[in-house]
Amino acid sequence: MKKFLVLIDFQNDFIDGSLGNKEAVAIMPDVLTKLKEYQPEERLATMDTHFEDYMQTQEGHNLPIVHAQKGSFGWQLPVDAQIGFKKIFEKSTFGSIELAEYIRDEAPDQVELIGLDTDICVISNVVLIKNFAPEVRVIVDAKATAGVSPSKYRAALETMRSLQVEILNANEQ
Repeated sequence: MKKFLVLIDFQNDFIDGSLGNKEAVAIMPDVLTKLKEYQPEERLATMDTHFEDYMQTQEGHNLPIVHAQKGSFGWQLPVDAQIGFKKIFEKSTFGSIELAEYIRDEAPDQVELIGLDTDICVISNVVLIKNFAPEVRVIVDAKATAGVSPSKYRAALETMRSLQVEILNANEQ
């Protein structure tokens, strides 16, 4: 069976940096465990990537907190999560069309997503993948994701269920 694990925006700024929260910090062990369940050639990642003009973008106007500036410490993956990826997709918005196209073209049997934030970037990538590769089984491991708040996290999981995404470990959160 051909499968991928996609680590979404698991970057220092979203864990304990400028946009971090206790829920993101708490999932670190589960994320690291999940990464080890897949081989490097099965691991993909996205990285939120912004530049000096961030505050002039629509996102910058709506979320005026500098984060994920390319090359900064906050932009990087935590050291423990730097364990080898087949491909890393840098993106300047919530979802990565390049990732969705890659999954469509590679035609895996399943794709599992983990990372941050469940209610913004994880769900955005789920929607893109479901649209670009509708026959691929999409899974989200709830205990290896976290949202900007517990209520938004739960709402995102419910929305993904409506999109026919399999949610693992939802009762453990």
